[in-house]
Amino acid sequence: VFIAQSRASGSHRDVEDEELTRIFVMIPKFYTEEDLREKFKMYGDIEYCSIIKNKTTGESKGLGYVRYLKPSQAARAIEECDRGYRAILAEPKNKSSESFEHDYYSNNTRQEPRGNTLSFCGQPEFCSFEKNESRIQESVSKRLSVVSRLPFIQEQLFALFDLVPGLEYCDVQRDPHTNSGYAVIQYSTAASAIYAKYKLHGFEYPPGNRLTVIFLEDGSDSSE
Repeated sequence: VFIAQSRASGSHRDVEDEELTRIFVMIPKFYTEEDLREKFKMYGDIEYCSIIKNKTTGESKGLGYVRYLKPSQAARAIEECDRGYRAILAEPKNKSSESFEHDYYSNNTRQEPRGNTLSFCGQPEFCSFEKNESRIQESVSKRLSVVSRLPFIQEQLFALFDLVPGLEYCDVQRDPHTNSGYAVIQYSTAASAIYAKYKLHGFEYPPGNRLTVIFLEDGSDSSE
């Protein structure tokens, strides 16, 4: 799809260029470039790997780039790598890296606060939740309320929220009078629920219909 869009955009650049062969990934902060290469070499021939570091401290930001020789290899890496890497095609180098890093964490409404960095997967190395002072102060829980002006289909909504690891259940309800959709989502951890809220609040599903996602009190200690 990305390759087709590139061809249809009126651009004259070669399909094999960097825009279609370089991917952007979220990684544990202890990863070295060699670790990154080792994790992604199974998907194709890697031209180079790089890790984004804090310019002042030199510490990894937990983000990196992997460039393949072919777009098909980059596409395979995005499709098949562990969800915890949150792999996407990287923006061209002419776009500032800070802007791209910010967009990477933004949801469809572009309202996600900077600095709310979460990474997940089935491996323990991804089970981290970085906190900082810019985090919105609100009562959080492991349970979410999802509201829509259109009714939900149980299987589809479950599949959408299951993109964030730790989904325990998805209970879809329907108002017979308004035909609007309502669902209760619960995750195994508050971190998963926070990530799901920031990524899916305002998300259009189906296209043109924005979801409203808020926390539901579940009786747990929110300080956790």
